[in-house]
Amino acid sequence: MKKLTYFVHDGKDNYEPLYEYTIPQVGIDEFYARQLCTYFIIKGSQYELISNEMVGDEEILVLEDRGKNNYVLDEKSYRGMGIHVELRRYKESENYRLLTTVPCRTHLDVIRYLLKDIIDVPGIGQMAVTSTEVDEDRGVYVLYLKVIGENGME
Repeated sequence: MKKLTYFVHDGKDNYEPLYEYTIPQVGIDEFYARQLCTYFIIKGSQYELISNEMVGDEEILVLEDRGKNNYVLDEKSYRGMGIHVELRRYKESENYRLLTTVPCRTHLDVIRYLLKDIIDVPGIGQMAVTSTEVDEDRGVYVLYLKVIGENGME
């Protein structure tokens, strides 16, 4: 595995390269963490993962453009501050409220969160993961959570 490339599918069998990472740029653990995210945020736009593929030594993530990324009030940038995971409430009526931020030593620590359906939120308890994203603009991974058994995002 030497390269990770994001492609955008336009719905008409056309695929345009969007972004690329190479092993010297990022580590193998970050390659895997990025592949586990449902959404990719870059340059103010939101993309949804529709396919995760391999071709030789290249990892390919195929995305669909979901339009402008919605900004929420308590967002902040983590660039230059290390690796972080934000845990947010998956509820539009609460403006996707930040529950807590977890600093991580490595991307392997991030992968532990990204692999789970249910996680333990400090001070709150167990919650269900609805989706995950890597926000390139802010330099953070985000997990959206709901109360176990809760429907929709209200």
